[in-house]
Amino acid sequence: MQAPILILCAHGTRDTDGQALIEAVATQVRAAIDAEVVVAYVDVQEPTVADVVASIPMNQSGMSAVVVPYLLAGGYHVHVDIAEAVASRDDCIAAPALGPDHRLIDILLDRIREAGVLATATLVLAPAGSSDPRSQSDTELTLDWLRLRWDGPVRVGYAAGIEPTVAQAIRAARDYGEDSDDGDVAVVSYLLSPGFFQNALERSDADHVTAPLAPDARLVEIVVERYRAAQVV
Repeated sequence: MQAPILILCAHGTRDTDGQALIEAVATQVRAAIDAEVVVAYVDVQEPTVADVVASIPMNQSGMSAVVVPYLLAGGYHVHVDIAEAVASRDDCIAAPALGPDHRLIDILLDRIREAGVLATATLVLAPAGSSDPRSQSDTELTLDWLRLRWDGPVRVGYAAGIEPTVAQAIRAARDYGEDSDDGDVAVVSYLLSPGFFQNALERSDADHVTAPLAPDARLVEIVVERYRAAQVV
């Protein structure tokens, strides 16, 4: 029996490096599973996830496709855009987002070390930002897990959309003296790829800004796990 197609559904970006990176991740996923892998998007780029799902022939006797959100939290794009794309198809299913997941914390800590951040630093976890409370809840859980793994203060600052912004979080850390006694302020990118939001983080006045999470083999591992788990629900 043919394995269901894995539809890797990313947000989309106009940044050419970000576009190349999602294609590279898709190539890595193809190498990890014996199934067709197709890339789709919820914004900015095409093909849209709705169009990709609609293009797949109906399977009356099994599962045709699993949509794996290449997104860090379960907000509007997961619960509305992707959910609506598969709503009329009994043979297609949507998996959960990549996060929250403890492996993402492992990647964040690696990026923090790679940036040369001091162990006494204040961390500002910086996701893209969403007004969807489900996305915010996922971010809060990720924030809690990061706090358990870091000795210094850990705050959240959103790259866009909602408050506190990254700039507000950095300012609050310095107002409270968290940057004294060799305690730098580091913005921890909770983004998957370079692009508009990462560029905004790098323009902040933090002492350090970490790189995005991708590329990383653990992201591929999570994608494949989400794909396989969805088939046994």
